[in-house]
Amino acid sequence: MDSSEISLRPFKLSDADDFLTWGSDDRVTHYLRWNSITSREEALKYLTEVAIPHPWRRSICLDRRSIGYVSIKPESGNDRHRAHIGYAVGTEYWGRGIVTRALKMAVRKVFEEMPHLKRIEALVEEENKESQRVLEKVGFQKEGFLRKYGLNKGEIRDMFMYSFLSTDKIS
Repeated sequence: MDSSEISLRPFKLSDADDFLTWGSDDRVTHYLRWNSITSREEALKYLTEVAIPHPWRRSICLDRRSIGYVSIKPESGNDRHRAHIGYAVGTEYWGRGIVTRALKMAVRKVFEEMPHLKRIEALVEEENKESQRVLEKVGFQKEGFLRKYGLNKGEIRDMFMYSFLSTDKIS
């Protein structure tokens, strides 16, 4: 697959149907903090209220169609040097290297656009081996294991903390 087919861009309302396709899949949203989208109206509401106004949430596009997202959310105040990253892609694109390429693009871009940013953090649930592998392929460093750290869908879960610094090299 040619990486030029993959692009990142801000979400648009016209992405609603594509977003519904992958955002309605429980396998995609299993590790995400939000629940699966169940209707076009819900997709439009999410895009309008969450995705579009987000400080840095981009649609992962393959041939200009939305197939997933990457989100980098900077902290504020004394913690504005840090940001949190999250991502997902439709199941039909799993295992094809798309998320790895998209994260490499996103990390480069966000450090260019936000020169005050020094660190991007990722929290990954212990059993989410695929996501851990993606982060490691990008060049994120596993920093530690956080017991009973993250609340997701009503359950407190163990998490790994990963980080990427502005001075790190993308793999």
